[in-house]
Amino acid sequence: MMIKRLFFLLLFTVHVSGVSAAFVVKELTCDYKVNPLGIGHLKPQLSWILVSSDKNVLQSAYEIKVKEGGRAVWETGKVNSAQSVHIPYEGEALQSGKKYSWQVRVWDDKGKASNWSEVNTWEMGLLASADWRAKWIEAKDTTGGKVGPAPMFRKNFTVSKPVKSARLYITAHGLYEANLNGKRVGVDYFRPGWTSRKRLQYQTYDVAALLQKGQNAAVVTVGDGWYRGNLEFNNKRNTYGKEVGLLFQLVVTYADGSTEQINSDGTWESSFDGPVLASDIYNGETYDARKGIPSVWDGVRVVDIPKDNLVAETGPAVTMHENFQPVKMITTPKGEAVADFGQNLVGWVRLRVKGKAGDTVVLHHAEVLDKEGNFYTDNLRGAKQENRFILKGGEVEVLEPHFTFQGFRYVRVSGVMPEQLTAIALYSDMRPAGKFECSNPLINQLQHNIQWGQKGNFLDVPTDCPQRDERLGWTGDAQVFFNTAAYNMDVAGFFTKWLKDLRVDQHKNGNVPVVIPDVRTPKNAGSAGWGDVATIIPWNFYVTYGDKQLLQEQYQSMKAWVNYIRSISKDHLWNSGPHYGDWLFYIPNDDKDGKAAITDKFLIAQAFYAASTQNLINAARVLGHDADVKEYTALLDTVKKAFLYEYVAPSGRLVSSSQTAYVLALNFDLLPEELRASAAKRLVDNIAAYGNHLTTGFLGTPYLCHVLTRFGYNDVAYKLLLQDTYPSWLYPVKKGATTIWERWDGIKQDGSFQNVGMNSFNHYAYGAIGDWMYKVVAGINPQVGYKHIVIAPKPGGGLTTASGSYKTLYGEVKSAWSIAGGVIKVDITIPCNTTATITLPGKDEQLAVGSGVYHYEYAFAQ
Repeated sequence: MMIKRLFFLLLFTVHVSGVSAAFVVKELTCDYKVNPLGIGHLKPQLSWILVSSDKNVLQSAYEIKVKEGGRAVWETGKVNSAQSVHIPYEGEALQSGKKYSWQVRVWDDKGKASNWSEVNTWEMGLLASADWRAKWIEAKDTTGGKVGPAPMFRKNFTVSKPVKSARLYITAHGLYEANLNGKRVGVDYFRPGWTSRKRLQYQTYDVAALLQKGQNAAVVTVGDGWYRGNLEFNNKRNTYGKEVGLLFQLVVTYADGSTEQINSDGTWESSFDGPVLASDIYNGETYDARKGIPSVWDGVRVVDIPKDNLVAETGPAVTMHENFQPVKMITTPKGEAVADFGQNLVGWVRLRVKGKAGDTVVLHHAEVLDKEGNFYTDNLRGAKQENRFILKGGEVEVLEPHFTFQGFRYVRVSGVMPEQLTAIALYSDMRPAGKFECSNPLINQLQHNIQWGQKGNFLDVPTDCPQRDERLGWTGDAQVFFNTAAYNMDVAGFFTKWLKDLRVDQHKNGNVPVVIPDVRTPKNAGSAGWGDVATIIPWNFYVTYGDKQLLQEQYQSMKAWVNYIRSISKDHLWNSGPHYGDWLFYIPNDDKDGKAAITDKFLIAQAFYAASTQNLINAARVLGHDADVKEYTALLDTVKKAFLYEYVAPSGRLVSSSQTAYVLALNFDLLPEELRASAAKRLVDNIAAYGNHLTTGFLGTPYLCHVLTRFGYNDVAYKLLLQDTYPSWLYPVKKGATTIWERWDGIKQDGSFQNVGMNSFNHYAYGAIGDWMYKVVAGINPQVGYKHIVIAPKPGGGLTTASGSYKTLYGEVKSAWSIAGGVIKVDITIPCNTTATITLPGKDEQLAVGSGVYHYEYAFAQ
């Protein structure tokens, strides 16, 4: 009866049936991957999705069978549990190199069993350093760390019998590209990836199809990469070492059951006479197509390097994705030939070209043109972003780099003009997870820009920017953007890998570096909002994915960070240390009357001290650390009291009257209940004083609209979202941006540029508004891994339609609404084995529903 009173039109569902439809188990994953090779986890986590056209489908039990070589190694029997994600393997001890097959079947809440799923597999990597028989090798001649050609390593070997399987375990100091019999191994790039000095990933490849009976040849080229190329600022080189090296272990299993290994050792050969004359991530690559496989080879040096830092890779590989053709070719006022690809992206340009032997093609890369229309690279600082190709001559050649990437929209071409230019986007192979769109094309472009900012900067690590001489894993940027990133793409594996590096690079006293991997000096550690990544991402990861195991792995790191702050605090105030503050907040060009939105750095630090302590308490509760809950709850109380004493007047006014100050105080619940409404009003008044513009920097921006919506000012949040003059999210959009900018006004209103020392046009931090767009506009909110979902869309801002979807670990959730003729229509999809609470726009009542498809329509006045 209540539902009938709520709606002018009766609630109905797309599928209504009293007969149970079939349900199936699909999309099995192991540690977030499908049929992975080279797992290094001794208790991999198994997950699956239930699919059914029925409503209210819940799992009541499951049964898992795991086999190795046809022999059962784990049979759970029927387990009465609704859990369908993150089931840890609990069978016999897993063994190096072994392949395991598994199936699952489930029972629904009516006792009906599904069929067994399709068989999936996972294969273990090398679990102990003793499993490595290969030896580290380096080129015979040393380089002393100087720029030079990429060495090539070669080994000829014989395959004398039919091959059953072949696995290549490989890593390098530098970036490797391996070939077997002239065919490239894998479709991934920039291997072995970028990690802490304390961890080095190796990869596992199935290479059976690349081997041939009789003579075989393995050739591996190793570029400088992050290991010894330019890294950080001021042409700093050789961060990890001066000489690149190779570790190569090929295990061949023959049809008769025998095995053979071809390992890197003193019998290999090396040469510096390959086609890659120079390679650098910042500066680009020089490639001489006249050089193929060298005709003269030298020996190698076997180097005694411990293998106890070798780890199986956990994150997704970097692969090729979208291709772009130039939208136009430009001749600039300076007479230069420039290709405009229409999208600021990260990757490289592949070219088709015909010319004479020794002819060159030189490509320079830039994000923008200046206001006169000329090619602009000043904001790249010391990064050349130059790819130079020397032609072999004769037939049409297809050329592209190997060990570098660029951030660009525009490419300047000199030398021989290619027949075709193709821009190729390269980024970590993350499955698309979420979609958002609405009736406002500027907001849709903003969402596009957010996604492309993520694609460009999620290349193995979450970097701040992909083009200048920096490209580092800044922790502050990563934590403010995590929630938005997780909506857009499946970042579980990506951040699992990065958090491992954070954990090992954290200082012994608990301090956290500002970049991970930690390639800067220790003095650049401990900044509020940057170091707090140690608690913010692990907790938000748990909320998004429900992964208790990851939370447990990160728990001591979380605790160490909070204890570090406590150790340097005085009277429970974090009022010391280096801090970046509310980075890149609004500052007028000529601030004569004090309109710069400065927020006291120690006020910010105290706010994040409280936030990290709260995150630690949350994690302790989940993990059952009751003593820690008690201890840190008491600490949180004192931290909040210290905040009130130091930074809040009795009237509720903060010592910094900035938007960020009020946003942080309200978002982190630092004010008593009786002061929150007045603080929210002060925030709104501040926004009005700036003409309905935001003034927040990196740390205030992610929470700004959330706080406004929470305290009843959703209309103001929409005003900020839709503001299109500087400073705002839409100002760059109207300036033609295709990614998120580092600054609110990277291109000023007069067409000139901001400070060349720091003016990236691909910098995702301000894209954190995407979290609010998914949670509030579309209304999709997780509760511990989306096992329960809160749907609560809040229309506003004159939008007439909005829709969002998100692929959870249980399946896809959707929420869409449209308004026309005084009627709102709301369509919601809830995946199997989850439940949801729906609060419809303009209604206070909460509707409890199970899985299924739901449609509502009723009278609505916006």
